[in-house]
Amino acid sequence: MYRVRQKLADQRVADIPAAVHAAMAKARLPIKPGDTVAVGAGSRGIANIAVVVGAAVSYLKKMGAKPFVFPAMGSHGGATPEGQLEVLEHYGITEATMGCPLRATMEVVQVGEALGLPVWCDKIANGADWIGVVNRIKPHTDFKGEIESGLFKMMAIGLGKHQGAKQYHAAMVKHTYEKVITTVGREMLAKARIGFGLGIVENGYDETACIEAFNAADLEAGERRLLKDARKWMARLPFSDLDVLVVEEVGKNISGAGMDPNVIGRTLHTFENFPRDPRILRIVALDLTEVTMGNATGIGNADFTTKLLAGKIDWRKTSINVLTSSAPNAAMLPLTFETDQVAVESALGCIGLTPPEQARLVHVKNTLMLGEMECSESLLSEIRQSPNLEIIGEAHPLAFDAAGRIIPMALAH
Repeated sequence: MYRVRQKLADQRVADIPAAVHAAMAKARLPIKPGDTVAVGAGSRGIANIAVVVGAAVSYLKKMGAKPFVFPAMGSHGGATPEGQLEVLEHYGITEATMGCPLRATMEVVQVGEALGLPVWCDKIANGADWIGVVNRIKPHTDFKGEIESGLFKMMAIGLGKHQGAKQYHAAMVKHTYEKVITTVGREMLAKARIGFGLGIVENGYDETACIEAFNAADLEAGERRLLKDARKWMARLPFSDLDVLVVEEVGKNISGAGMDPNVIGRTLHTFENFPRDPRILRIVALDLTEVTMGNATGIGNADFTTKLLAGKIDWRKTSINVLTSSAPNAAMLPLTFETDQVAVESALGCIGLTPPEQARLVHVKNTLMLGEMECSESLLSEIRQSPNLEIIGEAHPLAFDAAGRIIPMALAH
């Protein structure tokens, strides 16, 4: 194995609170002094999310408004108010850090209609004078379109809570993801009091690269534009074909699908046309992140896993999530082994006629952190031919400790 550094898009925001304030000042917001504003924060592991949401709250307070934060997430956190507040707390979003109240409910009210279905909105948020949504804009894990994962998705799935998320995902089987999210989002803009959307785009190193705010009239065009940047800057694996991908950790904070399908080339939604790029023969998932709180949605995309990971699964949270999204196969448990080492060795035994020592194998921490990785010797010629790849360490075996746990990327040299 060789330690390899990948050159990725690296533009970043130097002063995040200042960037948030400048973006919101530029957006011609309709909010007036004394207005109550519900600020929605989601369940994804977005870089600096507490800083961004906190800056939005401080700007609203500076305007003389009365903001509060609410969880804008569908079925995550076990589909309970307490669970969703706990998710926000994991990201550092609390009443103490935000300097404003946090309010959570799973109750929804109907605010409109789309595709012949009711459009739902968080009851507490709908009671405010204005609603603001804060989310990362990026390629979606299940479909391709001009609007994918971002502010429109939060207005539909996030503000719709469990009831809306379940209904919209069911509708997607017939109408496709993009049509449902776009149609419902437009109805929310027309019927709910959406005061602003704050869009975040990250660079290839999972850092804040761009922050823009939009009023309701500009939100759709703004999101479409930022998605193009997000797609261009997103980190990907630098190889089109692999025998084995070893992923140290998976979880909802990494991707809605545990491992980002845009990185691994696999999706569990068979009713969407999703490109299989790269083509990875076997995927080994070793552990769950702490922040995912037992939600193992997407583990069905792996071929091999460990008893350590399986023992951390909260099947209630996982089942609620996958049933809400109409993807029960996302929770299918792969072959499970006692140790990381046995799981990896088993994967290497299932790659056809290729001897294990000639396998095209890559070891990564997770599908968000792809700036550095371990690559097998068989990939050396491609690495040396790429101007974006650099070998930064001596050749070494794929290392495991005495208990059979893989030596993590953070420690491997």
